[in-house]
Amino acid sequence: MPNLSALAGLRVLDLTDLRGATAGRLLADMGADVIKVEPPGGDATRRLGPFVGDRPHPDRSLPFWFYNLNKRAVTLDYQHARGAELLMRLMESADAVIESFEPGHLEQLGLEWERMHERNPALILCSIAPFGQTGPWREFEADDTVLAALSGMLYVNGYPNEPPVPPLGLQAYHCAGYYGAIAIMCALLAREGGGHGEWIDLSMQEAAACGVEHVAPGYFGMNQIARRRGTLHWAGGFRLGRCRDGWLMHSTSGDWTTLLEWVKGDGAAQDLTEPQWSDPAYRRANAAHLFDVLDQWAKDQSREEIAQRAQTLRLPYAIPRSINDLPRDEQLTARGYFVEVEHPELGRKFLYPGAPYLFSATPWRLYRRPPLLGEHNHEILGAELGISDQELTVLHAEGVC
Repeated sequence: MPNLSALAGLRVLDLTDLRGATAGRLLADMGADVIKVEPPGGDATRRLGPFVGDRPHPDRSLPFWFYNLNKRAVTLDYQHARGAELLMRLMESADAVIESFEPGHLEQLGLEWERMHERNPALILCSIAPFGQTGPWREFEADDTVLAALSGMLYVNGYPNEPPVPPLGLQAYHCAGYYGAIAIMCALLAREGGGHGEWIDLSMQEAAACGVEHVAPGYFGMNQIARRRGTLHWAGGFRLGRCRDGWLMHSTSGDWTTLLEWVKGDGAAQDLTEPQWSDPAYRRANAAHLFDVLDQWAKDQSREEIAQRAQTLRLPYAIPRSINDLPRDEQLTARGYFVEVEHPELGRKFLYPGAPYLFSATPWRLYRRPPLLGEHNHEILGAELGISDQELTVLHAEGVC
């Protein structure tokens, strides 16, 4: 029996911009039919570089490609009355809608939740906004950096006594996307019991705050305010150090005796042989000094040799790879993490990040390359909604699709 997709048969309309695109991508990767609904000029993400061949074009944006792999796409101006009605017809056959407009925008278009729910009682609506749909900040705007700051994510990132550092990538946006996908899955499970959909109000700031693993538990559980620690992990078991040929992640989370004997055998243990270092609590409390010693030990050695030897000894050492080096990483290659995606319109294949998880019965799959602008208009608006080619031509000329 062939492997099935986890969300086969589920249809999702994706009305998001970059802020919520991750949610739809996660659902598409699990087999849902995710339809990206864009304005006729295309989603703003299509205008973000870098572009393939450094040629700006709505179908050559690498950020758009990443966030929209496995999706289909139509263009529709739902600020136009005819476009709004067509969108509502698409919602009638959808299981979920994801949107990231400012609060109240859908109501202004005549697409309020009550009307959606009346036309499709089983529909799930996930609204992603910086500060949710209600409250004193509901109309405030915020980008990823602002959300990272207000969630506490930025405050704990950087070196002690130096300014905070924004986290790499769109971490707050991604947190919102992951929580959006999780919330939709929960709503789907709830719908199985009652048959009705729900409106999910997702605050991006709250989602990002939940993504900072130690800050809230430390504050509420131990009355501690987290601080910046540089590359030292908050639990005290990991820190980046310099070898002669690059960075290495040291770890004391494996067997302490094994690591100590190795470093001692190289004559570099310094005071780590003293009995108090056998106590895990003492090592955590004095982690900065411990890793200073390990840095001295490793600074003139090859990071590849240390990492390979450590893993042979079952010590969780690792090498932080640059983006250019990641496709050649031995572990990722053995796992088959990167996948080739064919773009026939460009006459070549491109390497994409693959499965973020490993399922046995319903594995991650590559279904289709990211959609071209308006690629599925005839397939979805025409064949599924019964709009003739002649009418589609008129709607296109009027700027509706």
